[in-house]
Amino acid sequence: MVDKRVIVLTANKAALDSGLPATGKFLRKAATVRAYHGGDITADVLKIEGAVKIDAAGLAAFCEGESPVALVELGAATAAGLDEALGKVLELADRRTLVVFAASDGVHFFGQGINPKAGKVEREAFARDIVPTIAYVADTTVPADCTGAVLYQVLKDPDLKMKEIAKLKEALGRMETALQRDNREPWDKHDCA
Repeated sequence: MVDKRVIVLTANKAALDSGLPATGKFLRKAATVRAYHGGDITADVLKIEGAVKIDAAGLAAFCEGESPVALVELGAATAAGLDEALGKVLELADRRTLVVFAASDGVHFFGQGINPKAGKVEREAFARDIVPTIAYVADTTVPADCTGAVLYQVLKDPDLKMKEIAKLKEALGRMETALQRDNREPWDKHDCA
């Protein structure tokens, strides 16, 4: 089973309507990059190792499978169709799932590793920036021809990876100390002087 999952939804011709139930819930907890210069992210997302393209009906199977990234193209869906798709995604997503929704009104990030307090981010973002951000959060490799930048403004903690590495180094040091202590003679283990 994959540790972290990403679901990328695209509806380039549609804007999200916060008046609908699932869409409203999504937008309340999402970080939105308003100055999004959209483009076709489909080809770039599918370059991520293990990425699959599915339809909205295949989301349940994706959540049970081994693929880390799923791309769902919603095309020119109506507001009700978008709300239904978002409702299904939110129902299936767990705390280790990142949901990215690229629409005409911006790109929205929801879920794991995302700071919901970021609200509306004023940084410019391009389609090429989506894949590095996804790869950073989901711990997947960035495709070699990727030229975008990670959108740190939407993340909970931009230094998350460095903190994880520091914790691992600290744990390794403790393990090495414990191993060295066990290799000593019994009278050397305890200082009873």
